Amino acid sequence: MKQTVKWLAAALIALGLNQAVWADNMPDFQKTLQAAEQGNAKAQLYLGWMYDNGQGVRQDDAQAVQWYRKAAEQGDDSAQNNLGMMYANGQGVRQDDAQAVQWFRKAAEQGNAQAQLNLGVMYYKGRGVRQDDAQAELWTRKAAEQGGANAQNNLGAMYAQGLGVRQDYAQAVQWYRKVAEQGDAEAQYNLGVMYYNGQGVRQDYTQAVQWYRKAAEQGDAEAQYNLGLMYYKGEGVRQDLALAQEWFGKACQNGNQNGCDNYQRLKAGY
Repeated sequence: MKQTVKWLAAALIALGLNQAVWADNMPDFQKTLQAAEQGNAKAQLYLGWMYDNGQGVRQDDAQAVQWYRKAAEQGDDSAQNNLGMMYANGQGVRQDDAQAVQWFRKAAEQGNAQAQLNLGVMYYKGRGVRQDDAQAELWTRKAAEQGGANAQNNLGAMYAQGLGVRQDYAQAVQWYRKVAEQGDAEAQYNLGVMYYNGQGVRQDYTQAVQWYRKAAEQGDAEAQYNLGLMYYKGEGVRQDLALAQEWFGKACQNGNQNGCDNYQRLKAGY
């Protein structure tokens, strides 16, 4: 039985600012507010982010929207992307997919990779626009070519499933591998699936186990379940029911129902 890839699990993600950087170099709230009130677009973006994340001020979605909008209307692409996020998620404004698409498009057309990914997701899901796999592929590719891990994983899945492009397993493997080698758990899982099924690569259970293990060790429930199956069947590894039960249990703890079922069967001695 063939295993299946995961696609678009990580859909809409606002990355207008690098949170890790700002945690160590937080702008002063009062100075940022003063600059924002004087019309500085970057300060308005930063202030929106501070309200959005409750950094240096009490978290307030409505205030975040207000300041993102001011920066977005001045053409700041990160603010446009983040304002689109607020509309997509209904944070600080009434949820409105058409408005989300409008702001994602403005940022995407300026080359913002996160907005390109988000616009691709909206086309794939038919949120705020008519569903269109070709447009989803176009915007996902633009983001992927800028190095976005989520976009590269999604583009791989589009090739694997023939969505917006002619199905091409070799291309799917190429995109999955780019991200998997950067440590992305979802891409590692997907690459494992390709090796298990022999799609775009020669079937190789040992390689499937290797990539499932990398994803499983990062807590990916489907990878944990599949790794359990490999140990249960002795595919790519020596059969080991104890390890199979262990990985089924981990998958179960992470919400995988098949993992729960198989864990209970092995625990009962079946």
